[in-house]
Amino acid sequence: MKKSVTALCIVCAFSISALAQESGRVEFLNSGKVVPTTLPFSEAVNVNGMLFLSGQLGNVPGTLTLVQGGIREEARQTMENIKTVLEAHGYGMRNLVKCTVMLADMADWPAFNEVYKSYFNNRYPARSAFGASGLALGARVEVDCIAAARE
Repeated sequence: MKKSVTALCIVCAFSISALAQESGRVEFLNSGKVVPTTLPFSEAVNVNGMLFLSGQLGNVPGTLTLVQGGIREEARQTMENIKTVLEAHGYGMRNLVKCTVMLADMADWPAFNEVYKSYFNNRYPARSAFGASGLALGARVEVDCIAAARE
């Protein structure tokens, strides 16, 4: 499992690097609307109109505290955090083209899907999902996404 996650990260890094080399336009973005800007990562990186979001958790905006209430509430806050990051940088949910879902327990898949579906109008991004042995802050779900600017 760790090898496949590592391979996925390497492929993503090469893809971002290749896109950046085409025009040299890379912006590292932090709005501070979801997580503190003091963390050692950008909430998003814009490469030629492609917005690569860091993994989002169900944290209360501006804090490192997860929402209470179980998987449904955590999934809902995760999706709200994604929406907030997108909007902070001029994108919306309609711009999402790929999401990767990480669940601490694959038994939460049906509950996550129920919440996830409510954020789209039958036009879903491509998606991958896998179970993880642990997520930051003890989260039950983490989602990272890629959005594309519409012309």
